[in-house]
Amino acid sequence: MQSLVNLKVASPGTGGGVWPAQRSELLDWLMIETRNQRFIDNILVEMGERLVDAGVPVARVSLHLRIQHPQWRGARILWRRGAAEAEIRTFEYGAEQTAEYLNSPLNDISEGAGEVRLHFDETSDAGPEYSVVGELRAEGLTDYVAWPLEHTLGKRHVVTFATDRPGGFSDGHMAVLADLLPALALVSEIRLKNRFARTLLETYVGPHASEQILAGATTRGSGVTVGAAILICDLRDFTAISDAWPRDNVIELLNGYFDAMSEPIEKYGGEILKFMGDGLLAIFPLSNPKACSDLLHAIAEAQAAMTALNANHIKEGRKPLGYGIGVHVGDVMYGNIGSRKRLDFTVIGPAVNIASRLESLTKQVHRPVLLSKAFVDLAGVECNMENLGSYTLRGLDEPIDVFAFSGDCLTVAEIPA
Repeated sequence: MQSLVNLKVASPGTGGGVWPAQRSELLDWLMIETRNQRFIDNILVEMGERLVDAGVPVARVSLHLRIQHPQWRGARILWRRGAAEAEIRTFEYGAEQTAEYLNSPLNDISEGAGEVRLHFDETSDAGPEYSVVGELRAEGLTDYVAWPLEHTLGKRHVVTFATDRPGGFSDGHMAVLADLLPALALVSEIRLKNRFARTLLETYVGPHASEQILAGATTRGSGVTVGAAILICDLRDFTAISDAWPRDNVIELLNGYFDAMSEPIEKYGGEILKFMGDGLLAIFPLSNPKACSDLLHAIAEAQAAMTALNANHIKEGRKPLGYGIGVHVGDVMYGNIGSRKRLDFTVIGPAVNIASRLESLTKQVHRPVLLSKAFVDLAGVECNMENLGSYTLRGLDEPIDVFAFSGDCLTVAEIPA
């Protein structure tokens, strides 16, 4: 029979003399020797292995963490005995409203339970059943316990331990596991906050810029000069749309547009440095030999995504969205610019200005994408482009040759391998 008990978690040091040396070694390892390990999943794997070596028969350990991420609400890190790596599964926003979650020990812990303990007897199905019970039974487990991991400011996460030992965990086993909770809470909170800091930077400045900032590029003027293919994109007639449409509809429109443009850019290794109202600035560093080709692939897929998005707009009785893209290549200053207290990690330089001027020129020549001769030559795609002639761009003394796709939309066949 399955039994369910909610009770207060045992306090550290209540083990009554069970394996004092091993318990001390486990706590010393968790508090001291993990300081150079960045990732909590690796710590979980080693903790499971050390518990087994110490005589605590864990067959499965999991951490359930509420994370701060633009896409994911939470994550589960799961280790099974004998596995060299932990399994990581993420959960989207709204997962906490599903029947699976609501009928789970995790929900009970989240609602305030100090412990959920499950004992299994394969001969009976009587007793309350959580949605996870079938999975636990199928793994041959005999005992399961879920405890809260208390982080600062009342943030509560969950750790679970399970065994396949006949008869389940002994009182001594439970005491050893309970003793680990405060140390595990501290260690997991540090890693979770480190991951949050990285996620926050990646979300707002991109993965490459975030690496630079985390590596110490936090002073005004710090940065490097890099060669890059530059893409600047802007949505057409956004002011009129934002004046005429309800706010929520405008936000939905912008999100759909940015998804269409951004996902291909990131897929092909581009770095979006900023969103500028209804526009974006992205670079493809020339340290990648395929940077120009990757940029063109990104544009081709973005245009296809915009075509699909516009088909939905037309179906709903809305006008299709127009856009302009300017592309150039050159050296840019990549680093921190701003006031003493407020910095922006971005790129500046004449090459960025030219890309911006080309984007503006799309309105005049009525072509959605314009590319400079410098980019076309470096990419080796002149034979697949239409030369629109020379244009004098604002801020430049000499005119530059401007190219467009032979059709309004680029096809993959037109991009060199």
